[in-house]
Amino acid sequence: MAGDRRRSGLGIDIVKAALGAGHAVVATARNPETLAAVFGEHEHLLAVALDVTDPSAASAAVTAAVQRFGRVDVLVNNAGSFQAGFFEEMPPEAFRAQFETTFFGPVNLIRAVLPQLRAQRSGLLMTISSTAGIAASGDFVTAYAASKFAVEGFIEALSTEVAPFGIRTMLVEPGFFRTELLSPHSTQYAAPSIADYAPRTAATIEAWQGMDGAQGGDPAKLAAALVELAGTPEPPARFAAGADAVDAFKAKAHTLLAQADAHHALSTNLAHTDS
Repeated sequence: MAGDRRRSGLGIDIVKAALGAGHAVVATARNPETLAAVFGEHEHLLAVALDVTDPSAASAAVTAAVQRFGRVDVLVNNAGSFQAGFFEEMPPEAFRAQFETTFFGPVNLIRAVLPQLRAQRSGLLMTISSTAGIAASGDFVTAYAASKFAVEGFIEALSTEVAPFGIRTMLVEPGFFRTELLSPHSTQYAAPSIADYAPRTAATIEAWQGMDGAQGGDPAKLAAALVELAGTPEPPARFAAGADAVDAFKAKAHTLLAQADAHHALSTNLAHTDS
């Protein structure tokens, strides 16, 4: 079962890769007719309407999947949007909208599918996050990174709750891939309103728009890798997707170790004297 609010991008490639590997797939979109235009009729494909921000729609999608195929083995949370802008300039409703899609979207779908996976005593909850959820850097990413940090904390905590039922979780941390995330369809920029940010605003928007369609990562290769990993007995809890993601993982690990050691004596001398 793969969820994606966009007409194309990683979600489409995941569906293609899963079908190519012989799996049954439930593909979702706000308008499922867009999926029919891409895939046509396929005996192992069910297209379902889904707005990931609507819990009732999430439940209906899971019900449709079970009715058609009898079970759900893998849930892929892949809904994406990008509310870009400096935090001070971003309206509160835009900040909330980011969380509705990239945090509450996965929450809604996981809540809907967990009863089925518990009954099966098996399943994989795969959530497409971002290296922004490992280490936020650069301008314009505060809302996006905050939602990714939140969903990663949620998945990490959830993993221990569901493991006794044979349910695994997997966080995918892509670097820059040539999807539609930076396109006008998926990225909304906060209106400039503070003079102090103006020069960086113009430069950042130019940089992001220039990167759209020129990212180094191939989403088809990533999709094939995810289908392969989902079929292994022990899918990784985290997967660094792309060479830039591997670098981000290593940089974050070194930063955390340095921070742990920076005030080691003070940090380790905070216990009660009778402990």
